[in-house]
Amino acid sequence: MSSSSRKKRPTWIPVVAGVISKEGKVLLGQRPEGSSLPGVWEFPGGKIEANESPEMALKRELEEELGIDAQVGPLLLSTTHQYGDVGIIILFFKVDYWKGEPRTHHHNGLRWVTKKEFQEIQLPDANQKVLPRLLESF
Repeated sequence: MSSSSRKKRPTWIPVVAGVISKEGKVLLGQRPEGSSLPGVWEFPGGKIEANESPEMALKRELEEELGIDAQVGPLLLSTTHQYGDVGIIILFFKVDYWKGEPRTHHHNGLRWVTKKEFQEIQLPDANQKVLPRLLESF
């Protein structure tokens, strides 16, 4: 079999996201202009860097994006999503405890959302497809 006839493997990017909840609400950030999917609401988080565990990556991302010192809880679920040739693997972690007040260091805005309000919010497709399972977790 020649190498040109072999199917190219997709590029997979590992990503972590925090399901930060308090009083029955979850914190979402609005993606900034100039990013992919600007204006869409997302669970805060980001890419796992080399030599980081998923938990370390999420702790770092929440510090960078929100200015909080988070205690990363258990893994809630994982999912995959394809954006063209690139696939992302998202690990959603529960975050119930943190120090500091979340502020927008990265997002256009932050919003605490109830389960009911999720129906009227635009989320990335990768988040939308696991939303029912995520909503069961808080």
